[in-house]
Amino acid sequence: MTVLRSGSATDVGRVRPINQDMPLERPNLYAVADGMGGHVGGEVAARVAVETLEQAFEREPTVDGLRDAFSEANAAVWHESQSNADLRGMGTTLTAVALVGGDGGQDTLALANVGDSRAYVFSDGRLFQVTADHSLAEERMRHGEMTEAEAAVHPQRHILTRALGVSSDVETDMWELQLRTGDRVLLCSDGLSNEVGMDEMASVLGDVRDPEEAAGRLVDVANEHGGADNITVIIVDVQVGEDGPDGASKVTPIGASTAAITIASATAATAAVPAVPNGAAPSSAHEEEDGPGGTAEDDEPSDVTQTLPSSGITPLPAFTDSDTLAPGARIGFGSETRTLGEDGPRSDEFFAGTGAVSVARTSTRVPLAEQTPARDTSTKRKEKESRRERRRRLGIPRRVTFRVLGFIILVAAVPIAAYFVLRWYAYDNWIVTLHGDNVVILQGQPGGVLWFHPKVVDRTGVKKDQLSTAAANALVFGIQKSSLKAARTWVSTVTTTTTTTTTTTTVPNGSTTTTTTTAGGL
Repeated sequence: MTVLRSGSATDVGRVRPINQDMPLERPNLYAVADGMGGHVGGEVAARVAVETLEQAFEREPTVDGLRDAFSEANAAVWHESQSNADLRGMGTTLTAVALVGGDGGQDTLALANVGDSRAYVFSDGRLFQVTADHSLAEERMRHGEMTEAEAAVHPQRHILTRALGVSSDVETDMWELQLRTGDRVLLCSDGLSNEVGMDEMASVLGDVRDPEEAAGRLVDVANEHGGADNITVIIVDVQVGEDGPDGASKVTPIGASTAAITIASATAATAAVPAVPNGAAPSSAHEEEDGPGGTAEDDEPSDVTQTLPSSGITPLPAFTDSDTLAPGARIGFGSETRTLGEDGPRSDEFFAGTGAVSVARTSTRVPLAEQTPARDTSTKRKEKESRRERRRRLGIPRRVTFRVLGFIILVAAVPIAAYFVLRWYAYDNWIVTLHGDNVVILQGQPGGVLWFHPKVVDRTGVKKDQLSTAAANALVFGIQKSSLKAARTWVSTVTTTTTTTTTTTTVPNGSTTTTTTTAGGL
């Protein structure tokens, strides 16, 4: 029987505006996802991956079930990114360790990884990196195309060659961990591994026994070193382990030709035993130490393994970033040195097929209950889910909110208000002028304003010849008034009136005289 205890911490860091990391802690499943793909996409990708992983593994809590759960998580993220234009190009890393049943009825831990989040094993005071980063620079380094120092500063160190949700299929790296009592498993996003060296991680893991406190301390150290990315840490303690007959912890890659790694127990030999292939002769160093008739071969493991010294026998050397079990680290195999693993650089982009997609990663230290998705006990989603329900489940904000509507109304109100103000100004004036020989009243500004031209509002019926000479001359340029009433009053005051008076006079001789007088006036 294996008994585990865990603790976790997550933080936004000191540079990123939001936290796109997503931790998961369950009694038999622990995972870290580091989302990427914009402000919304990264959070959604990490949440969908963790949610799907938990549900799928719950149906089949085995090694194969964990691998299938990764495939389902990849398909779920891929489907969401293809069905929603706002999420196109999103992806996430995912590293998970699960308690499963092993051979012979013994419990074992299964480890799976995609991306550059990492898993470490802390045993006997030493820290070992198990996973290998899936970054372009590190892949080139593993193929011998560049050195570790070159990879650490290469521009391609920010590009991932593998991530969940960027294509319809994904390859998952897996290991089987046979750990003993007192061992610790560390899962983390690259926000920790980019800021804190393995020696400092090992120091915290060795000094702080409570997993929750240790996780929080590691997050604090990463922030002290700059906190350039979101930081998430999960520590899983093996309180009761399935100790093997040799009392050693063992890390075995699943489905790979890489040699298994055995971490020696406190009763193991103090010297490191180089691993050799089955049937191969021991190295010359062993022949010199044990002599031609020595029994070194009898003490060698039957398969290809690497045995490490115990901290209970001899002082351990200082930890370095090359102390790793991942493909790329330098470990001796007989007289030959092979490269198995290395520390990966930070990933701010991921590489998907033919192009690189920029990344936005994400936390504030918040309670775990707020960071992990709610447990869904249903084994199957509704076959038909509305677009609104899916967006609500994934936490995608609505495209149209009251704030957006208010902003649209405000933007639209500005030109509308400007139109009416300009129209009011253009027609807040009246002009008395001549239209041919007729006196008319126009409304508008002289010459017009933009597309608002003066218009005739009153044809007075007054002719030009009814005006005085001075008034007629003034109307050539137009007389402006502040209102229509004022304009009409002015017209009436300048109009000329004609009065005709006829006088008839009868003289004594009987003749009649008629006199006609015409008078004009204003």
